[in-house]
Amino acid sequence: KVLHVSGFGKITGKNQVTATKEDGSTQVINTKNILIATGSEVAPFPGITIDEDNIVSSTGALSLKKVPEKMVVIGAGVIGVELGSVWQRLGADVTAVEFMGHVGGMGIDMEISKNFQRILQKQGFKFKLNTKAEVITCDVLLVCIGRRPFTKNLGLEEIGIELDKKGRIPVNNRFQTKIPNIYAIGDVVAGPMLAHKAEDEGILCVEGMAGGAVHIDYNCVPSVIYTHPEVAWVGKSEEQLKEEGVEYKIGKFPFAANTKTNADTDGMVKILSQKSTDRMLGAHILGS
Repeated sequence: KVLHVSGFGKITGKNQVTATKEDGSTQVINTKNILIATGSEVAPFPGITIDEDNIVSSTGALSLKKVPEKMVVIGAGVIGVELGSVWQRLGADVTAVEFMGHVGGMGIDMEISKNFQRILQKQGFKFKLNTKAEVITCDVLLVCIGRRPFTKNLGLEEIGIELDKKGRIPVNNRFQTKIPNIYAIGDVVAGPMLAHKAEDEGILCVEGMAGGAVHIDYNCVPSVIYTHPEVAWVGKSEEQLKEEGVEYKIGKFPFAANTKTNADTDGMVKILSQKSTDRMLGAHILGS
């Protein structure tokens, strides 16, 4: 049996959650275990007020009333290129401004990133990388500088659970906080903010509550950029292997060499394996 309570939950004891409902009334729920899975929220940009009209977040970008003539996207990470490419394909003149020197965010293989950027530019998506100060005019400004854990007003400090420097909840390998019966998973703990990562953690966490084994290999959690073409990878990038001093081999296959691509030839597959054993270390795909 699942009791569903609609409201804002606050932990008011190690075995208690108080829910404040829309009408202002409260309901106290006593429980054996508590699992925090409140996710994340849009990270604010200092000096910019998001009004979800002319200056929008990733949420507001999904409900614009019309296609803007010119759009500037702050941030060419995963969310920035996904939403920017949507509006570019709908007819907007889109420019993404990125402080770093590549598109696709953290973890993406640089060879894949360069080819990805080239394809998007061919479609009309513009990029300004390594950018620090420049004036660009636009009708809509889309702020995509990342997300932060949603941990405010949960009552964590009052019960003795301290957050780390990035606002995340520290947990052990069974997703327990410093209070053993209070657990946390997903965007509020360390690791990539991915839905399927949170889903795996949630399943394993609950199995652990029931006495089962808890193990997750984050090297096997894939990342995907939902654009056209799409990008997906799992495991290590070539840059990460170089940094770790791992000897590796590279296998590549361009889509242009595949007769089944039906003229959609922009793309490639890249496999990284351990030089001495052929053990797969990373797999990267760019294509439709």
